[in-house]
Amino acid sequence: MSKAGIKVGITLGDPRGIGPEVSATALSSMSEHDRASFVVLGWEGSLPEEALSRSSVTFEPIGSWPPDRGGSDDEAAGELCARAIERGVGLALRGDLDGLVTGPVSKKALGAAGYPFPGHTEFFRDRSGVPEVCMMMAAETTPLGGPLRMALLTSHIPLRDVPSALNQELVETRSRLAVRALREWWGLASPTLAFAGVNPHASEDGRFGDEEERVLVPAIQRLREDGIRVQGIFPSDTVFGRCISGDVDAVIVPYHDVGLAVLKTIARDAGVNVTAGLPFPRTSPDHGTAFDIAGTGVADPGSTRAAIALCVQFCERAVSTSGTRDLGRDGGGTQRSGVAG
Repeated sequence: MSKAGIKVGITLGDPRGIGPEVSATALSSMSEHDRASFVVLGWEGSLPEEALSRSSVTFEPIGSWPPDRGGSDDEAAGELCARAIERGVGLALRGDLDGLVTGPVSKKALGAAGYPFPGHTEFFRDRSGVPEVCMMMAAETTPLGGPLRMALLTSHIPLRDVPSALNQELVETRSRLAVRALREWWGLASPTLAFAGVNPHASEDGRFGDEEERVLVPAIQRLREDGIRVQGIFPSDTVFGRCISGDVDAVIVPYHDVGLAVLKTIARDAGVNVTAGLPFPRTSPDHGTAFDIAGTGVADPGSTRAAIALCVQFCERAVSTSGTRDLGRDGGGTQRSGVAG
């Protein structure tokens, strides 16, 4: 299939946030238009004519904004976001889209509209009908050298719940999903993982906790028995350099901020959220709704541009590898404010 045959859906996120404006800027300026076509799931006036006038961009209305009925803005915005996500998932599962790029949503708004998901990741898992997914973050270019990729064992849960959430099955399942994504979407035939420790100094032989020995060690042994290349366990304050230097292809991290703090510090405008385990590629920028700067013209479109480019790359590889649009059918962050994921 030619590159031009790739079709990617784009949801704009919360209408009150920066999703529409950074999507418009990205679509108007990217060179990837000769590699794919895009279906924008939005509302009247959501994108300027400059973005919609391109031959590679088509528009599908999924609602209206501002709301034309009673109720809170949160509820109306949440319904609009959910409608776009559900429409995009339906099109992707039918094979009408090869992948999806999603703009940032407000979890409060989704909840107000009756969608109690802690993020896009869980929403996509539910609507795609897959048993498990893994939140991955990636910056394919960094100022320090090579790419930085990571897979999160836990994502949108309180820090106090992380130790009880970590178990051998979870570690194995999400690590395998990450490996599958690295193979099928990134095109890495034999990816190498590095494990970050849960505790300071990776517990230093049990002095600072037992999660490494009790949970990570047996899971890593099982992964190695199945031929998966694993290094570590390494302290979290040193492990990421191994990925940037090219020694490993991705880092398995135990909880949200231990990984995202590093990525957003060194690659703030190039980070991409990837949902591994779905039957189609889904990416998003690594920032949130940023209500406080929406409409001011200062929001950086870099992460959205990177999310679109990476989704196109994933779709190209998936289609060329499988010869069909059915590969895999068998199956977050902030920019000043808001939460992605």
